Amino acid sequence: MFLKTRNGIEVPVTHGARDALFADLHAHLSARRGFAMATVNLDHMVRIGRDPDFAAAYACHEIIVADGRPIRWLSRLAGQPAQLMPGSDMILPLARLAAECSRPIALVGSTEAALSGAAARLRAEVPGLEIALRRAPPMGFDPEGAAARALLAELEASGAALCFLALGAPKQERLAALGRRLAPSVGFASIGAGLDFLSGHQRRAPRVMRALALEWLWRAATSPRRLGPRYIRCAAILPGLAWRARRARVTCTR
Repeated sequence: MFLKTRNGIEVPVTHGARDALFADLHAHLSARRGFAMATVNLDHMVRIGRDPDFAAAYACHEIIVADGRPIRWLSRLAGQPAQLMPGSDMILPLARLAAECSRPIALVGSTEAALSGAAARLRAEVPGLEIALRRAPPMGFDPEGAAARALLAELEASGAALCFLALGAPKQERLAALGRRLAPSVGFASIGAGLDFLSGHQRRAPRVMRALALEWLWRAATSPRRLGPRYIRCAAILPGLAWRARRARVTCTR
């Protein structure tokens, strides 16, 4: 399935099924073959349509999955339904997969306190998991600057086969794109606030709200100044995405 921005940039959802995704990831980790995985949502689609650098970084990701109910709805409208795989929900399953393959992981982003809490939770939940590296970049971190290059060199040397990036968009996706060149044996999974949720430093929406597809409302209510404008921009592009998804379905059935 392809999502298409108003200016014609196509973003593929490469893995619509969880089983197929984990089969591919198992192969990558077993072979120590790097990858970059992004979880596309409406905010990303807004950014991709406006920011050429973010669009270029996204194009370097071999694996893109659906994050957010609107993306899932669009996939159904296009006749290619995709399972919902938010980054925050992928952390523990991916860590278990890394442990199963006897591959160390790395944690990059957030704060040192959150990384420490996330590491403790991961070790408790995933017996045998090795955490080879933890780094919390400072404020103002440039995901393509000298510090990023030094971090990626350290990451490549650490032996980590899977790196969770918790820098938020677009920094995490831009760092992952650079990592595909400078740390080719590492798999990058961009997970946003996932490590903060895992460590308890941020509270996620109650399960019932997530089940009712209302997590966006919870987040907007807890941070209206920051997230209110974002959700307005997301709502503005949804009709166009829906029209293009429906058109793609009609075209494919002809």
